[in-house]
Amino acid sequence: MNKQQKEEYLREYALLKAKGKPFFPYAVAKDGAMACVVMVVIIAMSLILGAELGSKANPTTTTYVPRPEWYFFFLFEVLRVIKPPSLVPLATIGVPTLAMILLFLLPFYDRGPERRPERRPIATLTGIAVIGAMAFLTYQGANAGSPTAIETPTPPRILHAGGALLSEYEAGKKAVAQSGCLACHKIGENGNSGPGPNLTKIADRLPRQAIARTLVNPTAPMPSFKNLPPAKFNQIVTFLAQSK
Repeated sequence: MNKQQKEEYLREYALLKAKGKPFFPYAVAKDGAMACVVMVVIIAMSLILGAELGSKANPTTTTYVPRPEWYFFFLFEVLRVIKPPSLVPLATIGVPTLAMILLFLLPFYDRGPERRPERRPIATLTGIAVIGAMAFLTYQGANAGSPTAIETPTPPRILHAGGALLSEYEAGKKAVAQSGCLACHKIGENGNSGPGPNLTKIADRLPRQAIARTLVNPTAPMPSFKNLPPAKFNQIVTFLAQSK
């Protein structure tokens, strides 16, 4: 915008402002009415849909997985994506704080009078990128599986077989979740996508004997499971050997 365009804009703005209505009570009344509409919608949704409270907190359990409110799911997902512990403070404190500072300082470093989005491509694209990233991370965080449990449903063939196979499969599912495997592997929607391979369909790639050998003599940094009790070791092998 050149000097002449800016002067025309300011002149037109002054004329419109002179013909306009005062902020009080007209604008205040509109804002108040909209606030009432929002409150009515929230109250109606809480009465009709109810509030998701979840189960009671149990201080005696070690399997409880804390999850934030939905508006913090994007930060929750960032913690899952960023692996190095040294970068966690930067991701959870540094970047959001910097973004808030830039937002507060926006009136000072963006002094342009133009307000049309198509005439402010940098600001518009930045806003779209930030909103899109937060929406995607919020969706990912909301659908993230538990890091301490395997929520993959038991295959129908295992249910039909029943007996010892079913009981050993279910025990092996719990043993895998309790043994720290989800810290490096992903099984279904649970766990992490590295540094270990995805174990969701490990039985399609390795037979039972190969899975057992890998658990006894793994590749670093994976620890060895040879010191597990034989029953628990067999349960883990059974679960992985049926994961296909």
